[in-house]
Amino acid sequence: MKITVQKGSLADVKTQAIILVFCEEEKTLSGPAADIDQKSGGLISDIIKRGDFEAKPSQVIAAYAMGFKPAEKIALVGLGKRSELNLEKIRRAFAKVIQELRGWRVQKAAVSLDLSLLTGKKEKIVSAAVEGAVLGLYRYIPYKTVGREELQDLQELTLVSGQKDYALVRDEVQKAKIIADAVCFARDLVSAPANEMTPSILAARAKDVAKRKNVSCIVLEKGKMKALGMNALLGVAAGSNQPPKLIVLEYRGGKKGAPIALVGKGLTFDSGGISIKPAEKMDEMKTDMAGGAAVLAVIRAAADLKLPVNLVGVVPATENLPGGNALKPGDVLRSHSGRTIEVLNTDAEGRLILADALSYVGRYKPAAIIDIATLTGACIVALGEEVAGMLGTDDPMKKDLREAADVTGELIWELPLWEHYHELIKSDIADYKNSAGRLGGAITGAAFLSKFVGDYPWVHLDIAGPAWTTKDRGYIPRGASGVPVRLLVEFLRQSSKRMQRGH
Repeated sequence: MKITVQKGSLADVKTQAIILVFCEEEKTLSGPAADIDQKSGGLISDIIKRGDFEAKPSQVIAAYAMGFKPAEKIALVGLGKRSELNLEKIRRAFAKVIQELRGWRVQKAAVSLDLSLLTGKKEKIVSAAVEGAVLGLYRYIPYKTVGREELQDLQELTLVSGQKDYALVRDEVQKAKIIADAVCFARDLVSAPANEMTPSILAARAKDVAKRKNVSCIVLEKGKMKALGMNALLGVAAGSNQPPKLIVLEYRGGKKGAPIALVGKGLTFDSGGISIKPAEKMDEMKTDMAGGAAVLAVIRAAADLKLPVNLVGVVPATENLPGGNALKPGDVLRSHSGRTIEVLNTDAEGRLILADALSYVGRYKPAAIIDIATLTGACIVALGEEVAGMLGTDDPMKKDLREAADVTGELIWELPLWEHYHELIKSDIADYKNSAGRLGGAITGAAFLSKFVGDYPWVHLDIAGPAWTTKDRGYIPRGASGVPVRLLVEFLRQSSKRMQRGH
Protein backbone atom coordinates (compact mmCIF):
# COMPACT_ATOMS: atom_id res chain seq x y z
CA MET A 1 0.00 0.00 0.00
CA LYS A 2 1.24 3.44 -0.94
CA ILE A 3 1.08 6.08 1.80
CA THR A 4 1.15 9.74 0.85
CA VAL A 5 1.06 12.94 2.89
CA GLN A 6 -0.93 15.92 1.66
CA LYS A 7 -1.36 19.45 2.96
CA GLY A 8 -4.82 20.85 3.37
CA SER A 9 -8.24 19.91 4.71
CA LEU A 10 -9.58 16.36 4.86
CA ALA A 11 -12.98 17.55 3.65
CA ASP A 12 -11.43 18.68 0.37
CA VAL A 13 -9.59 15.44 -0.48
CA LYS A 14 -11.03 13.54 -3.41
CA THR A 15 -10.95 9.84 -2.46
CA GLN A 16 -13.15 6.77 -2.14
CA ALA A 17 -13.34 6.78 1.64
CA ILE A 18 -12.76 9.28 4.43
CA ILE A 19 -11.65 7.91 7.81
CA LEU A 20 -12.71 9.82 10.90
CA VAL A 21 -11.17 8.94 14.26
CA PHE A 22 -13.08 9.38 17.55
CA CYS A 23 -12.52 8.90 21.24
CA GLU A 24 -15.29 7.50 23.41
CA GLU A 25 -17.67 9.78 25.31
CA GLU A 26 -16.72 12.89 23.34
CA LYS A 27 -20.03 14.60 22.65
CA THR A 28 -19.00 17.57 20.52
CA LEU A 29 -17.70 17.17 17.00
CA SER A 30 -14.56 19.12 16.23
CA GLY A 31 -11.85 19.41 13.58
CA PRO A 32 -12.33 17.44 10.35
CA ALA A 33 -15.35 15.60 11.77
CA ALA A 34 -17.24 18.84 12.37
CA ASP A 35 -16.28 20.15 8.94
CA ILE A 36 -17.40 16.99 7.16
CA ASP A 37 -20.56 16.75 9.26
CA GLN A 38 -21.56 20.21 8.13
CA LYS A 39 -20.81 19.49 4.48
CA SER A 40 -22.66 16.16 4.56
CA GLY A 41 -25.82 17.59 6.06
CA GLY A 42 -25.30 16.26 9.58
CA LEU A 43 -24.50 12.67 8.58
CA ILE A 44 -21.91 12.16 11.33
CA SER A 45 -24.12 13.71 14.01
CA ASP A 46 -27.02 11.47 13.02
CA ILE A 47 -24.92 8.30 13.30
CA ILE A 48 -23.71 9.27 16.77
CA LYS A 49 -27.15 10.39 17.99
CA ARG A 50 -28.71 7.08 16.95
CA GLY A 51 -26.23 5.27 19.17
CA ASP A 52 -24.89 3.19 16.30
CA PHE A 53 -21.35 4.32 17.02
CA GLU A 54 -19.89 4.69 20.53
CA ALA A 55 -16.18 4.92 19.59
CA LYS A 56 -15.30 1.80 21.53
CA PRO A 57 -11.73 0.57 20.86
CA SER A 58 -11.44 -0.55 17.21
CA GLN A 59 -15.18 -0.13 16.61
CA VAL A 60 -15.80 0.68 12.94
CA ILE A 61 -18.96 1.82 11.22
CA ALA A 62 -19.34 3.06 7.66
CA ALA A 63 -21.90 5.05 5.78
CA TYR A 64 -22.35 6.22 2.24
CA ALA A 65 -21.35 9.86 2.02
CA MET A 66 -24.77 11.09 0.95
CA GLY A 67 -24.46 14.59 -0.50
CA PHE A 68 -20.73 14.76 0.29
CA LYS A 69 -19.02 15.01 -3.05
CA PRO A 70 -15.27 14.35 -2.47
CA ALA A 71 -15.77 10.83 -1.01
CA GLU A 72 -18.06 7.86 -1.61
CA LYS A 73 -17.93 6.46 1.94
CA ILE A 74 -17.17 7.73 5.41
CA ALA A 75 -15.72 5.31 7.96
CA LEU A 76 -15.82 6.07 11.68
CA VAL A 77 -13.30 4.30 13.90
CA GLY A 78 -13.11 4.36 17.69
CA LEU A 79 -10.10 4.61 19.98
CA GLY A 80 -11.90 4.09 23.28
CA LYS A 81 -11.59 6.52 26.18
CA ARG A 82 -9.04 9.25 25.70
CA SER A 83 -7.83 8.76 29.29
CA GLU A 84 -7.00 5.12 28.49
CA LEU A 85 -5.54 5.69 25.04
CA ASN A 86 -2.13 4.28 24.10
CA LEU A 87 -0.18 3.57 20.93
CA GLU A 88 -1.33 -0.04 20.79
CA LYS A 89 -4.98 1.01 20.60
CA ILE A 90 -4.13 3.37 17.75
CA ARG A 91 -2.39 0.54 15.85
CA ARG A 92 -5.30 -1.83 16.37
CA ALA A 93 -7.89 0.76 15.39
CA PHE A 94 -6.14 1.62 12.14
CA ALA A 95 -5.66 -2.05 11.31
CA LYS A 96 -9.35 -2.66 11.85
CA VAL A 97 -10.62 0.24 9.77
CA ILE A 98 -8.23 -0.53 6.91
CA GLN A 99 -9.29 -4.18 6.94
CA GLU A 100 -12.93 -3.12 6.84
CA LEU A 101 -12.26 -0.78 3.92
CA ARG A 102 -10.60 -3.64 2.06
CA GLY A 103 -13.73 -5.71 2.65
CA TRP A 104 -15.78 -2.93 1.07
CA ARG A 105 -13.43 -2.98 -1.95
CA VAL A 106 -12.16 0.52 -1.26
CA GLN A 107 -8.84 1.18 -2.95
CA LYS A 108 -8.13 4.75 -1.82
CA ALA A 109 -8.75 6.33 1.57
CA ALA A 110 -7.74 9.46 3.45
CA VAL A 111 -7.45 10.43 7.11
CA SER A 112 -6.32 13.36 9.23
CA LEU A 113 -4.60 12.55 12.51
CA ASP A 114 -5.13 14.44 15.75
CA LEU A 115 -1.54 14.70 16.96
CA SER A 116 -2.66 15.92 20.40
CA LEU A 117 -4.19 12.57 21.31
CA LEU A 118 -1.12 11.66 23.38
CA THR A 119 0.88 14.48 24.93
CA GLY A 120 4.40 14.79 23.54
CA LYS A 121 4.04 11.84 21.17
CA LYS A 122 3.23 13.37 17.81
CA GLU A 123 5.73 11.19 15.92
CA LYS A 124 4.60 8.05 17.71
CA ILE A 125 0.95 8.70 16.86
CA VAL A 126 1.84 8.92 13.17
CA SER A 127 4.00 5.79 13.25
CA ALA A 128 1.35 3.81 15.17
CA ALA A 129 -1.30 4.70 12.59
CA VAL A 130 0.96 3.76 9.67
CA GLU A 131 2.12 0.53 11.29
CA GLY A 132 -1.44 -0.49 12.09
CA ALA A 133 -2.61 0.20 8.55
CA VAL A 134 0.28 -1.52 6.74
CA LEU A 135 0.63 -4.50 9.07
CA GLY A 136 -3.11 -5.00 9.36
CA LEU A 137 -3.43 -5.38 5.59
CA TYR A 138 -0.76 -8.08 5.39
CA ARG A 139 -1.69 -11.36 3.71
CA TYR A 140 0.57 -14.16 2.53
CA ILE A 141 -0.98 -15.16 -0.79
CA PRO A 142 1.75 -15.90 -3.37
CA TYR A 143 0.41 -19.43 -3.89
CA LYS A 144 -3.27 -18.50 -4.17
CA THR A 145 -4.59 -18.99 -7.69
CA VAL A 146 -8.27 -19.88 -7.26
CA GLY A 147 -10.31 -16.71 -6.82
CA ARG A 148 -7.20 -14.56 -6.85
CA GLU A 149 -9.03 -11.75 -8.64
CA GLU A 150 -11.16 -11.38 -5.52
CA LEU A 151 -8.11 -10.68 -3.34
CA GLN A 152 -8.05 -6.94 -3.83
CA ASP A 153 -6.23 -4.62 -1.44
CA LEU A 154 -6.43 -1.00 -0.50
CA GLN A 155 -3.88 0.68 -2.75
CA GLU A 156 -3.34 4.13 -1.26
CA LEU A 157 -3.78 5.86 2.09
CA THR A 158 -3.42 9.64 2.26
CA LEU A 159 -2.59 11.38 5.52
CA VAL A 160 -3.83 14.95 5.43
CA SER A 161 -1.91 17.45 7.51
CA GLY A 162 -1.88 21.15 8.19
CA GLN A 163 1.12 23.27 7.30
CA LYS A 164 2.46 23.28 10.88
CA ASP A 165 2.97 19.51 11.21
CA TYR A 166 3.38 18.60 7.55
CA ALA A 167 7.16 17.99 7.68
CA LEU A 168 6.88 15.95 10.88
CA VAL A 169 4.10 13.78 9.46
CA ARG A 170 5.90 13.29 6.14
CA ASP A 171 9.17 12.26 7.78
CA GLU A 172 7.54 9.94 10.29
CA VAL A 173 5.40 8.28 7.61
CA GLN A 174 8.54 7.49 5.65
CA LYS A 175 10.26 5.94 8.67
CA ALA A 176 7.21 4.01 9.81
CA LYS A 177 6.66 2.62 6.32
CA ILE A 178 10.28 1.38 6.21
CA ILE A 179 9.83 -0.41 9.53
CA ALA A 180 6.44 -1.88 8.63
CA ASP A 181 7.78 -3.10 5.27
CA ALA A 182 10.66 -4.78 7.10
CA VAL A 183 8.16 -6.56 9.35
CA CYS A 184 6.26 -7.74 6.27
CA PHE A 185 9.56 -8.95 4.78
CA ALA A 186 10.16 -11.04 7.92
CA ARG A 187 6.58 -12.34 7.77
CA ASP A 188 7.11 -13.41 4.16
CA LEU A 189 10.28 -15.33 5.09
CA VAL A 190 8.59 -17.10 8.00
CA SER A 191 5.38 -17.84 6.07
CA ALA A 192 7.15 -19.44 3.12
CA PRO A 193 6.81 -23.25 2.99
CA ALA A 194 9.98 -25.13 3.87
CA ASN A 195 10.47 -26.36 0.30
CA GLU A 196 10.55 -22.69 -0.76
CA MET A 197 12.65 -21.47 2.17
CA THR A 198 15.67 -23.74 2.44
CA PRO A 199 18.94 -22.60 4.04
CA SER A 200 20.23 -21.74 0.56
CA ILE A 201 17.17 -19.63 -0.25
CA LEU A 202 17.38 -17.85 3.11
CA ALA A 203 21.03 -17.07 2.33
CA ALA A 204 19.96 -15.66 -1.04
CA ARG A 205 17.45 -13.39 0.71
CA ALA A 206 20.25 -12.17 2.96
CA LYS A 207 22.33 -11.34 -0.11
CA ASP A 208 19.37 -9.31 -1.41
CA VAL A 209 19.41 -7.31 1.82
CA ALA A 210 23.15 -6.74 1.29
CA LYS A 211 22.45 -4.85 -1.94
CA ARG A 212 21.72 -1.86 0.28
CA LYS A 213 24.33 0.78 0.99
CA ASN A 214 26.75 -0.04 3.82
CA VAL A 215 25.54 -3.65 4.04
CA SER A 216 27.68 -6.68 3.21
CA CYS A 217 27.03 -10.41 3.37
CA ILE A 218 29.17 -13.52 3.52
CA VAL A 219 27.84 -17.07 3.68
CA LEU A 220 29.96 -19.79 5.23
CA GLU A 221 29.55 -23.19 3.60
CA LYS A 222 29.81 -26.63 5.18
CA GLY A 223 33.55 -27.02 4.51
CA LYS A 224 34.40 -23.71 6.16
CA MET A 225 32.19 -24.53 9.13
CA LYS A 226 33.94 -27.86 9.51
CA ALA A 227 37.34 -26.14 9.47
CA LEU A 228 36.11 -23.75 12.17
CA GLY A 229 34.95 -26.62 14.37
CA MET A 230 31.23 -25.83 14.18
CA ASN A 231 30.25 -29.39 14.94
CA ALA A 232 27.13 -28.45 16.89
CA LEU A 233 25.62 -26.74 13.84
CA LEU A 234 26.86 -29.46 11.51
CA GLY A 235 25.52 -32.15 13.82
CA VAL A 236 21.99 -30.74 13.54
CA ALA A 237 22.37 -30.46 9.76
CA ALA A 238 23.64 -34.02 9.31
CA GLY A 239 20.22 -35.60 8.70
CA SER A 240 19.24 -33.24 5.89
CA ASN A 241 20.19 -33.23 2.21
CA GLN A 242 19.98 -29.43 2.24
CA PRO A 243 23.42 -27.91 2.90
CA PRO A 244 23.64 -25.71 6.00
CA LYS A 245 24.62 -22.07 5.76
CA LEU A 246 26.08 -19.65 8.26
CA ILE A 247 24.80 -16.26 7.11
CA VAL A 248 26.75 -13.18 8.22
CA LEU A 249 25.36 -9.71 7.46
CA GLU A 250 27.17 -6.52 8.42
CA TYR A 251 25.75 -3.01 8.43
CA ARG A 252 28.19 -0.17 8.92
CA GLY A 253 26.13 2.92 9.68
CA GLY A 254 28.26 4.27 12.49
CA LYS A 255 31.54 6.10 12.07
CA LYS A 256 33.33 3.93 14.58
CA GLY A 257 32.74 1.61 17.49
CA ALA A 258 32.05 -2.05 18.10
CA PRO A 259 28.95 -3.49 16.46
CA ILE A 260 25.84 -4.72 18.19
CA ALA A 261 25.52 -8.41 17.30
CA LEU A 262 22.17 -9.97 16.43
CA VAL A 263 22.12 -13.76 16.28
CA GLY A 264 18.98 -15.44 14.95
CA LYS A 265 17.97 -19.09 14.97
CA GLY A 266 17.52 -20.23 11.37
CA LEU A 267 15.88 -23.68 11.42
CA THR A 268 14.11 -23.59 8.08
CA PHE A 269 12.32 -26.79 9.09
CA ASP A 270 12.40 -28.67 12.36
CA SER A 271 11.02 -32.19 12.45
CA GLY A 272 12.73 -32.80 15.78
CA GLY A 273 15.23 -35.13 14.14
CA ILE A 274 15.48 -38.63 15.66
CA SER A 275 13.53 -37.27 18.66
CA ILE A 276 10.74 -36.63 16.17
CA LYS A 277 7.84 -34.32 16.89
CA PRO A 278 4.17 -35.36 16.76
CA ALA A 279 2.59 -35.03 13.33
CA GLU A 280 -0.01 -32.53 14.55
CA LYS A 281 1.11 -28.98 13.79
CA MET A 282 4.48 -30.13 12.48
CA ASP A 283 3.68 -28.03 9.41
CA GLU A 284 4.17 -24.97 11.61
CA MET A 285 7.80 -25.94 12.12
CA LYS A 286 8.63 -24.03 8.94
CA THR A 287 8.47 -21.06 11.32
CA ASP A 288 11.50 -22.17 13.37
CA MET A 289 13.62 -19.64 11.48
CA ALA A 290 11.63 -16.65 12.74
CA GLY A 291 14.61 -15.43 14.76
CA GLY A 292 16.82 -15.51 11.68
CA ALA A 293 14.14 -13.76 9.63
CA ALA A 294 13.99 -11.01 12.26
CA VAL A 295 17.76 -10.48 12.05
CA LEU A 296 17.60 -10.02 8.27
CA ALA A 297 14.64 -7.66 8.58
CA VAL A 298 16.22 -5.53 11.31
CA ILE A 299 19.39 -5.03 9.29
CA ARG A 300 17.29 -4.17 6.24
CA ALA A 301 15.36 -1.58 8.25
CA ALA A 302 18.51 -0.14 9.87
CA ALA A 303 20.07 0.34 6.44
CA ASP A 304 16.94 1.92 4.94
CA LEU A 305 16.59 4.22 7.95
CA LYS A 306 20.33 5.03 7.75
CA LEU A 307 20.69 4.44 11.48
CA PRO A 308 24.10 5.59 12.76
CA VAL A 309 24.95 2.22 14.32
CA ASN A 310 27.13 -0.74 13.43
CA LEU A 311 25.51 -4.16 13.32
CA VAL A 312 26.54 -7.71 12.63
CA GLY A 313 23.84 -10.31 12.10
CA VAL A 314 24.61 -14.02 12.23
CA VAL A 315 22.04 -16.64 11.22
CA PRO A 316 22.92 -20.35 11.45
CA ALA A 317 20.56 -21.91 8.88
CA THR A 318 19.75 -25.59 8.51
CA GLU A 319 17.03 -28.20 8.57
CA ASN A 320 16.64 -30.73 11.38
CA LEU A 321 15.56 -34.05 9.88
CA PRO A 322 15.90 -37.73 10.72
CA GLY A 323 18.07 -39.88 8.45
CA GLY A 324 20.91 -42.32 8.32
CA ASN A 325 23.44 -39.61 9.11
CA ALA A 326 21.29 -37.75 11.62
CA LEU A 327 22.38 -36.75 15.09
CA LYS A 328 21.36 -39.36 17.70
CA PRO A 329 20.39 -39.01 21.36
CA GLY A 330 23.53 -39.70 23.36
CA ASP A 331 25.96 -38.28 20.80
CA VAL A 332 28.63 -35.86 21.99
CA LEU A 333 29.62 -32.84 19.91
CA ARG A 334 32.65 -30.56 20.19
CA SER A 335 31.42 -27.04 19.49
CA HIS A 336 33.16 -24.10 17.85
CA SER A 337 34.08 -22.82 21.32
CA GLY A 338 35.84 -26.11 22.10
CA ARG A 339 33.27 -26.99 24.76
CA THR A 340 31.59 -30.36 24.47
CA ILE A 341 27.87 -31.02 24.40
CA GLU A 342 25.98 -34.23 25.17
CA VAL A 343 22.88 -34.42 23.00
CA LEU A 344 20.04 -35.91 25.06
CA ASN A 345 17.27 -34.72 22.76
CA THR A 346 17.73 -33.96 19.08
CA ASP A 347 14.64 -31.74 19.22
CA ALA A 348 16.59 -29.32 21.43
CA GLU A 349 18.53 -28.37 18.33
CA GLY A 350 18.11 -24.60 18.28
CA ARG A 351 20.48 -24.14 21.16
CA LEU A 352 23.05 -26.30 19.38
CA ILE A 353 23.21 -24.18 16.24
CA LEU A 354 23.07 -21.00 18.31
CA ALA A 355 25.97 -22.21 20.46
CA ASP A 356 28.27 -22.16 17.44
CA ALA A 357 26.87 -18.88 16.13
CA LEU A 358 27.19 -17.13 19.50
CA SER A 359 30.76 -18.33 19.84
CA TYR A 360 31.59 -17.29 16.27
CA VAL A 361 30.24 -13.75 16.62
CA GLY A 362 32.82 -13.11 19.34
CA ARG A 363 35.39 -12.54 16.60
CA TYR A 364 33.68 -9.21 15.91
CA LYS A 365 34.26 -8.13 19.54
CA PRO A 366 30.69 -6.82 19.75
CA ALA A 367 29.51 -4.16 22.15
CA ALA A 368 26.59 -6.43 22.97
CA ILE A 369 24.89 -9.60 21.73
CA ILE A 370 21.16 -10.18 21.36
CA ASP A 371 19.98 -13.58 20.20
CA ILE A 372 16.47 -14.18 18.94
CA ALA A 373 15.01 -17.66 18.76
CA THR A 374 11.83 -19.70 18.74
CA LEU A 375 13.66 -21.73 21.34
CA THR A 376 11.23 -23.46 23.71
CA GLY A 377 7.64 -24.51 24.04
CA ALA A 378 8.23 -24.02 27.74
CA CYS A 379 8.31 -20.26 27.21
CA ILE A 380 4.80 -20.44 25.71
CA VAL A 381 3.63 -22.37 28.77
CA ALA A 382 5.16 -19.74 31.05
CA LEU A 383 4.12 -16.55 29.25
CA GLY A 384 1.46 -17.46 26.71
CA GLU A 385 1.42 -16.80 22.99
CA GLU A 386 1.70 -13.00 22.95
CA VAL A 387 4.78 -12.42 25.11
CA ALA A 388 8.45 -13.17 24.44
CA GLY A 389 10.71 -14.30 27.23
CA MET A 390 13.82 -12.26 28.01
CA LEU A 391 16.89 -13.50 29.86
CA GLY A 392 20.44 -12.24 29.94
CA THR A 393 23.42 -10.82 31.74
CA ASP A 394 23.17 -7.08 31.06
CA ASP A 395 20.65 -5.12 33.13
CA PRO A 396 20.95 -1.79 31.23
CA MET A 397 20.28 -3.54 27.92
CA LYS A 398 17.31 -5.40 29.37
CA LYS A 399 15.93 -2.08 30.65
CA ASP A 400 16.34 -0.52 27.19
CA LEU A 401 14.59 -3.46 25.58
CA ARG A 402 11.70 -3.19 28.04
CA GLU A 403 11.31 0.48 27.16
CA ALA A 404 11.31 -0.38 23.45
CA ALA A 405 8.67 -3.03 24.14
CA ASP A 406 6.46 -0.43 25.85
CA VAL A 407 6.66 1.79 22.76
CA THR A 408 6.12 -0.92 20.12
CA GLY A 409 3.67 -3.19 21.89
CA GLU A 410 5.90 -6.19 21.19
CA LEU A 411 5.77 -7.46 24.74
CA ILE A 412 8.66 -9.08 26.60
CA TRP A 413 8.95 -10.37 30.16
CA GLU A 414 12.12 -11.18 32.03
CA LEU A 415 12.70 -14.62 33.46
CA PRO A 416 15.42 -15.31 36.05
CA LEU A 417 18.76 -16.85 35.19
CA TRP A 418 19.94 -17.77 38.67
CA GLU A 419 22.97 -19.94 39.30
CA HIS A 420 21.09 -23.09 40.33
CA TYR A 421 19.60 -23.30 36.82
CA HIS A 422 23.12 -23.63 35.44
CA GLU A 423 23.65 -26.77 37.50
CA LEU A 424 20.83 -28.44 35.58
CA ILE A 425 22.65 -28.35 32.22
CA LYS A 426 25.87 -29.99 33.41
CA SER A 427 26.56 -33.33 31.75
CA ASP A 428 28.08 -36.44 33.33
CA ILE A 429 30.20 -37.20 30.27
CA ALA A 430 30.62 -33.82 28.55
CA ASP A 431 30.74 -30.17 29.55
CA TYR A 432 27.03 -29.56 29.05
CA LYS A 433 23.89 -31.38 28.00
CA ASN A 434 21.41 -29.86 25.58
CA SER A 435 18.31 -30.73 27.58
CA ALA A 436 17.56 -30.44 31.28
CA GLY A 437 14.01 -31.75 31.04
CA ARG A 438 10.62 -30.04 31.11
CA LEU A 439 10.85 -28.01 34.30
CA GLY A 440 12.08 -24.47 33.73
CA GLY A 441 12.82 -25.34 30.11
CA ALA A 442 12.91 -21.74 28.84
CA ILE A 443 15.42 -20.83 31.54
CA THR A 444 17.67 -23.86 31.22
CA GLY A 445 17.72 -23.31 27.45
CA ALA A 446 19.00 -19.78 28.03
CA ALA A 447 21.46 -21.04 30.65
CA PHE A 448 22.88 -23.36 28.00
CA LEU A 449 23.28 -20.50 25.51
CA SER A 450 25.04 -18.36 28.09
CA LYS A 451 27.97 -20.79 28.12
CA PHE A 452 28.86 -19.83 24.54
CA VAL A 453 28.55 -16.03 24.72
CA GLY A 454 31.82 -15.23 26.41
CA ASP A 455 32.09 -12.06 28.49
CA TYR A 456 30.04 -9.86 26.18
CA PRO A 457 26.83 -8.19 27.41
CA TRP A 458 24.09 -10.54 26.28
CA VAL A 459 20.30 -10.82 26.11
CA HIS A 460 18.30 -13.77 24.84
CA LEU A 461 14.77 -13.34 23.44
CA ASP A 462 12.66 -16.49 23.28
CA ILE A 463 9.95 -15.66 20.72
CA ALA A 464 8.39 -19.13 20.50
CA GLY A 465 5.01 -17.74 21.58
CA PRO A 466 4.49 -14.55 19.57
CA ALA A 467 6.36 -15.53 16.37
CA TRP A 468 3.28 -17.29 14.95
CA THR A 469 -0.37 -16.82 15.79
CA THR A 470 -3.32 -19.08 14.99
CA LYS A 471 -5.86 -16.26 15.23
CA ASP A 472 -6.09 -12.66 14.08
CA ARG A 473 -4.75 -10.18 16.65
CA GLY A 474 -5.43 -6.64 15.49
CA TYR A 475 -2.60 -5.64 13.18
CA ILE A 476 -1.17 -9.17 13.34
CA PRO A 477 -3.26 -11.31 10.98
CA ARG A 478 -3.21 -15.06 11.55
CA GLY A 479 0.21 -16.53 10.76
CA ALA A 480 3.68 -15.01 11.02
CA SER A 481 3.86 -11.92 13.22
CA GLY A 482 7.28 -10.48 12.38
CA VAL A 483 8.06 -10.19 16.11
CA PRO A 484 10.47 -8.73 17.33
CA VAL A 485 11.51 -6.59 14.34
CA ARG A 486 9.83 -3.38 15.53
CA LEU A 487 11.09 -3.93 19.06
CA LEU A 488 14.71 -4.28 17.96
CA VAL A 489 14.54 -1.37 15.52
CA GLU A 490 13.17 0.87 18.27
CA PHE A 491 15.92 -0.37 20.60
CA LEU A 492 18.54 0.50 17.97
CA ARG A 493 17.00 3.90 17.26
CA GLN A 494 17.13 4.82 20.92
CA SER A 495 20.62 3.34 21.31
CA SER A 496 21.89 5.44 18.41
CA LYS A 497 20.39 8.59 19.96
CA ARG A 498 22.12 7.85 23.26
CA MET A 499 25.44 7.26 21.48
CA GLN A 500 25.08 10.56 19.63
CA ARG A 501 24.50 12.30 22.97
CA GLY A 502 27.64 10.62 24.28
CA HIS A 503 25.86 8.46 26.87
